[in-house]
Amino acid sequence: MNLSLKSSRLKDTYIEIPGSKSESNRLLILSSLFKNLSLENISNSDDTNYLLNALNSKSSIIDIGHAGTAMRFLTSYFSLTTEKEIELRGSQRMHNRPIKILVDSLRQIGASIHYLDKQGYPPLLIKPSKLFSKNLIVDSSTSSQYISSLLLIAPKISGGLKIELKGRETSRPYIDMTILILKKIGVEINSTENHITISELQKIDSKKHYVESDWSSASYFYSVVALAEIGYSLKLSKFTLNSLQGDSKVAEIYKSFGVKTIYLDDQVILKKIESHTQNFSFDLTSNPDLAQTICITCLGLGIKCNLTGLHTLKIKETDRLQALKKELSKFNLKVKITDDSISFDNVEFLKSNVVIETYDDHRMAMSFACLATKVKVIIKDPAVVSKSYKSFWLDLERIAIFSE
Repeated sequence: MNLSLKSSRLKDTYIEIPGSKSESNRLLILSSLFKNLSLENISNSDDTNYLLNALNSKSSIIDIGHAGTAMRFLTSYFSLTTEKEIELRGSQRMHNRPIKILVDSLRQIGASIHYLDKQGYPPLLIKPSKLFSKNLIVDSSTSSQYISSLLLIAPKISGGLKIELKGRETSRPYIDMTILILKKIGVEINSTENHITISELQKIDSKKHYVESDWSSASYFYSVVALAEIGYSLKLSKFTLNSLQGDSKVAEIYKSFGVKTIYLDDQVILKKIESHTQNFSFDLTSNPDLAQTICITCLGLGIKCNLTGLHTLKIKETDRLQALKKELSKFNLKVKITDDSISFDNVEFLKSNVVIETYDDHRMAMSFACLATKVKVIIKDPAVVSKSYKSFWLDLERIAIFSE
C-alpha cells in the first residue's frame, strides 16, 4: 500500500503526542521488578506493546518482532527473573542485530544464555540462573541500550553492580535517562563520565510515574513547522522543560531552522519566526534518532547538510545511512555517507511525487512525510509507523496534510 500526501493551508492546531516509548519501556521493566510502581500515559506503540505482552506472557517462547529495545531489555530481565527456559526471538531483521556485548556482560555475572543460530545474534535461549555482583567493563560504542538493560536489573542483584564504560559513547542521554528514572524510584546511583555504581534495592515505596510525551515523535512536527511559512505555529502536549528524554534536544537544534519553542505549563508551542541557515552541520552522537528528520528538513529548505556521530544507524531497523542515501538521491541530491556521517548539497528545485521506500523503518516513513508541507510525496508501507506512533497519519490530517 502507498500513501500519497499533500497539504493545503496548514492549520494552527493542538496535538497530544503519545507517551514516550523510551520512558515507557524502561518503566515497564521496573514496574515488573517493583510491583508497587504504577504508570500513567505509557506509550501505545508496537514496541511497547511487544514488551508489555512479553512481561505478561506465560509462554516459554517470546517473539518481540522488530522491537530492538524489548530484545535488549528482556535479555537482562529474563536472565534475572526466569524460573524456566525462555526462547527469545524476533523478526528476521532482529536476528541480524548484534547482542553479543550484552550477552557477554550478563554471562560474566552468572547468566545462562545460549545462541540458537548465529553467534552474537538473536534468537536466544535463556535458562534460570543466579546473578551476582561484579565490576563490569562494557563496550559503550555500539548501543546505549546494552548499558540501560544492565542498569535496570542492577538494583535487584545482591550487592548491586558497578559498570565501567569503555570506548566511544553513543546516545549518552538514553543512559542518563535510565539513571534518572532509577533515582526517581529510590535507587542509589553514583555516576561519573565512565563509571556507574548501582546499589542494591529490593523494595521501594509505592510510587506513581506519569510518562511524558515522546520528544522523538514531536521532532516530525518541528520539521513541519520549519518547512512552513514564517508565522505558522503548532501546539503540542504533554511536555516539560526539564525532560528526561535526550531527544528534547530537538528544541535547541531547530532554532537553526527558525523554529522557536515556547513552554507553557505541560505544552509547547512551536512557531516559525525567521528564515533558516544556509548550511547545517551537527554531531548527533547523542541523538542519532533525529538524523532522518533533520536530513529531510534540510532537503525541504534547500540547505546543505552535514551530520556526524551516526555510527549506530547501521544497526537500527534498517541500515539508515544506506536507506537515506538511496531515498535522498531520488531528489537529485549527491549524497555522501561514511560509517559515521551523511552529507549533501542543496537542491534549487524540490521534486514532487517522489515515491519513498520505508525499509520497515518507522522513522523513514514519518520523516519523509513531512515533505508534504512543501510538495506531494508518496510513502510506501505507511503502516510501519505503528512501531512508535500509531496515530501519526491522523495527527498529520489535523494540521491539513492529507492523503489522497
